[in-house]
Amino acid sequence: MEQYSDRLDGIFQALADPTRRAVLARLGRGPASISDLARPFEMALPSFMKHIHYLEGSGWIRTRKEGRVRTCVIEKKQFAAVEAWLTEQRGLWEGRTDRLEQFVIAAQKKGETQ
Repeated sequence: MEQYSDRLDGIFQALADPTRRAVLARLGRGPASISDLARPFEMALPSFMKHIHYLEGSGWIRTRKEGRVRTCVIEKKQFAAVEAWLTEQRGLWEGRTDRLEQFVIAAQKKGETQ
């Protein structure tokens, strides 16, 4: 997974902002127009568009324009990349905690026999 480090950096950086997380949460319920997505936020549209561009650039969303309306949809493949990384990390840490548990049990047994 280390070879995907740059990609993961962008994916997680996009999630670091509460506005972008809120946009993704809303898009989890289905596609939405930019104006619908921007409505709950107290910021100018150009500022909000920076968040949309960041999400699109990092692969979290895809936009399409129909007439004068730009609609956003969530890209599920990024969730798979995050899940794969988390699964890898979980495996590493579970292995470490298992070894730590074995070490503690062995140390306790050794202390009981002395």
